[in-house]
Amino acid sequence: MIEEIRIRDLGVITDATLTLGPGFTVVTGETGAGKTMVITALGLLLGARSDAGAVRTGAKSALAEAVVRLPPQSPAAERSAEAGAELEEFDGGVELIVARTVNADGRSRAHLGGRATPVGVLSEVGNHLVAVHGQTDQLRLKSSSAQREALDKYAGESLAAALEEYRTGYNRWRAAESELSELRETARERLREAEYLAASLEEIDAVAPEPAEDETLKAEAMRLGNIEELRSASVGAHQALVAGDFADGSDATSLVDAAKRQLELAGEHDPALAQAGQRLAEVGYILADIAAELSSYSASLDGEGPGRLAEVEARRAELAVLVRKYAPSVDEVLEWAETGRARLAELGDDGSRIESLEAELTELQARLWEQAAGLTKLRTDAAVELSGRVSDELTALAMPDARLVITVDPSAALGPQGADAIEFLLAPHPGAPARPLGKGASGGELSRVMLAIEVVLAEVDPVPTFVFDEVDAGVGGKAAIEIGRRLAMLARHVQVIVVTHLPQVAAFAGHHIRVIKTSSSADDGSGVTASDVVVLDREARIRELARMLAGHEDSESARAHAEELLATAAVPSGETTQTNKR
Repeated sequence: MIEEIRIRDLGVITDATLTLGPGFTVVTGETGAGKTMVITALGLLLGARSDAGAVRTGAKSALAEAVVRLPPQSPAAERSAEAGAELEEFDGGVELIVARTVNADGRSRAHLGGRATPVGVLSEVGNHLVAVHGQTDQLRLKSSSAQREALDKYAGESLAAALEEYRTGYNRWRAAESELSELRETARERLREAEYLAASLEEIDAVAPEPAEDETLKAEAMRLGNIEELRSASVGAHQALVAGDFADGSDATSLVDAAKRQLELAGEHDPALAQAGQRLAEVGYILADIAAELSSYSASLDGEGPGRLAEVEARRAELAVLVRKYAPSVDEVLEWAETGRARLAELGDDGSRIESLEAELTELQARLWEQAAGLTKLRTDAAVELSGRVSDELTALAMPDARLVITVDPSAALGPQGADAIEFLLAPHPGAPARPLGKGASGGELSRVMLAIEVVLAEVDPVPTFVFDEVDAGVGGKAAIEIGRRLAMLARHVQVIVVTHLPQVAAFAGHHIRVIKTSSSADDGSGVTASDVVVLDREARIRELARMLAGHEDSESARAHAEELLATAAVPSGETTQTNKR
């Protein structure tokens, strides 16, 4: 609901604030006073194209600003939050400030919740906030998709459940169709991929690498390349530890053994030396073990020569080819091979997968056509009821011969919403062909058609705020009273703002706003015209209705008639007060 609209330097309005409430608000005033600037301001806030000509003469810019209260989970609140708008929470709802500035050169800036935002975002949010029905821009239901959505909501839960089931099957059908198309279109590429994987895996299997084999062979190659140095070091170290049978006893083993015996002899007199002797005995064992290992190592080198080094280098060369082609290391080559085998198995199953998808698509398509036929039946039934109710409303709105025709035409192709093309048509009088809304009807007639539709749809497809600009054009008398009555009916469910010249319509409003034009003249003959906006109390409403009735607000007869209109509007009428039972 829009709580407040502020307009500054827009058209003839210098600075005005409209405080709005729930229900039915009417805006009246003399011709040229600037009533349409309210509609213009709302259009700017809803993302309409900016016009430098709308900026008040002499002003640098015009401003339109609105304070809107929304449920926290409403689409408008969610879209605003996505755009970065700041939403103030209170009393179970959120408050959103929408603003649009238009400079005198035509450039404009938009703000949503205190944040600068593209004008397109205002339009997206506005689609969930306000529906404007004016003389030149009538239809929130102008697109086929919007008309289908309205009809589906009117059809109720039975269609919603059937449509949800249909969409599940449709999404699976499209996914299977996409997969089948990809398999067919990429068959040649997949065959080449399979041939490449098969040849690559055959090459890897022929080499048969082992995990970490490249690192193992690298270490072995380094050892074989330095074998003489290794042999010399191991033999020299072994001789230093064990000099042999003909040595002079200066090797490490002999020296340690001699020291041990000396300590064992003296250890009987001092436990400290005995302990040192035991430790030297341990050293002797260690030296003996190392000497044995060095001897074995030296012997192992005798069996390895240039032949083994050549074998190792040849193997490393084989592995290097794999590493260069497939991965940075042998372990990663093995991982690549494992993944490649799985992919090759998948590619090899293309034929059976295509057959499976073709069978599934045939079954899905048959089921979808059956479900689409069910949707068509539900929509056709709802269309007959909706068109009948709207036509009844048109009779009460001084269009007795007009009727709304809703066509439900199953198309040749399945879509996400079924196979139906929905169109709202208007037959203005008997014998005349039904034509799309907006064609063949005047602006006033079309406003009444949209009012009739909105009254019927209000309980199932509400927009928070409806704005009607001169919905009463071309009518008067009893028809005008019925228009006012139906606007009041619509206002039971949503906020309704109406710009009107008819007192019969204005009398039904719960809030009455008047736009007042003032003029001033200068000595040089130039003048300035400005407008102000005031909220009327009951006495002021009577004066305004009298002015609208007789052109003279002080006319006693006009005032009496105005009071009679207010009294009539206050009494509920039993005529054509249908309620939507869905």
